[in-house]
Amino acid sequence: MKDLIGYIVRALVDHPEHVSVSEVDGSQTSVLSLKVAKEDFGKVIGKQGRTAKAMRTLLSAASAKIKKRTVLEIIE
Repeated sequence: MKDLIGYIVRALVDHPEHVSVSEVDGSQTSVLSLKVAKEDFGKVIGKQGRTAKAMRTLLSAASAKIKKRTVLEIIE
């Protein structure tokens, strides 16, 4: 899951070297924390949060396959 989000975000932003994804793994749920450069923050969120919602939808579909819940946190 971490690699999936990293791949998608690096394709979206202007500064892919500043993208970092960390994962906190639990028994039922994983939490992914995404950090990007300040000037790329708007690109990751998208208009009215559409890009972030789409990434969360993809993450939800991929994590359902492994029967685990995954949450994406986008950190400034």
